[in-house]
This record gives sequence, C-alpha cells and structure tokens, in this order.
Amino acid sequence: MFQLGKTIVSEDIIEKDFVCNIKACKGICCVEGDAGAPLEQEEIKILDAIYDTVKPFLRKEGIEAIEQQGTYIVRDNGDLETPLVNGAECAYVTFDDNQTAMCGIEQAYNKGLVDWKKPISCHLYPIRIEDYSEFAAVNYHRWPICDDACSLGKELQVPIYKFVKEALIRKFGEDWYLELEKTAQKLGR
Repeated sequence: MFQLGKTIVSEDIIEKDFVCNIKACKGICCVEGDAGAPLEQEEIKILDAIYDTVKPFLRKEGIEAIEQQGTYIVRDNGDLETPLVNGAECAYVTFDDNQTAMCGIEQAYNKGLVDWKKPISCHLYPIRIEDYSEFAAVNYHRWPICDDACSLGKELQVPIYKFVKEALIRKFGEDWYLELEKTAQKLGR
C-alpha cells in the first residue's frame, strides 16, 4: 500500500494485469452477484435526471424493476446501488444478439444523449473504492468471473491502473493519475 494525497492505494492495481475480455465473459459482471452497482451520493441525482433519456435503451424487465424500485435503491446498511431485475442482473443492463450484457446508460452516452458514461464503480472495475473519514482506499477486487480479463491483461501486459486510466482520472483527477504513474514507474510498471 502507498499513499497518494488522500488515498491509500493497493500495489495490486500496479502489479496485476487486467483487460476486460467481453467476448469471453459476455459482461457477466453486470449479471452475477447479489447486489447492484455501488453508487455515490451525487450519482443518484444523475440517475433521476437521465432516466427518461436512458429508458428507451433498457429492456422491459429493467424498466419494470426501476419503476417499481426506483432509479436506485438504499440497502439496509445505507449503501446506494442500482436496482436489480429479480435479484439478478442490474436493471440498466441490456443484451445484444449474442447475449452479451451491455449498459443502457453507456449506450445513451455513446449516442451523445447523456453526458454521464455510467456509475463510477462500473467504470473503475476491477478497482473498488472504500471511503473512510480521512481517506479513500483504492483496491483491486478479485473476482473469478474475471479470470479471462486477467489472462488477457497478462498477455497484453496491461496493468490495471492503465486499463482504468480514464475512470481513475474521472474519479481523482489528472494530477492524481500522474502521481500514480510516477509511483508505477518506480515499481517498474
């Protein structure tokens, strides 16, 4: 672990390799698990504001889940998340002809209809952020369903921090990322 500003960063994000292999996994990270995508407080306002624009990109089941549960849910522990369809996939998930999961929010973003790509937790994955009162912990979340992404990352020699560069800059800013790169260079990555 090392400190960058008000973050404590796991060396795993520099040392481990990762590149999403969507052809192999078919976006299963948006389907598996027992919770929706983690959301930040300011993101719930965004979801409310863009829902009508994103709605045409969503499946009937996703729309029904959102209209029953809301554009986000609050867990018993107070965590904010995207709602799920029948306790399974994220309500914002769509599927292409090959049954690959895609984000309806990101589809609207790619069409230029909204200026928010998707929740930062999704954009950062496989990095997870845990906020504490004095700092944020920046960690690698290892999940066996992403083994193909780890293999592809190793084959292409792409460390996690480079794979999620855009998301890290979105979350922490360009200066923070430049400091991360300097640290990575010192570690030979």
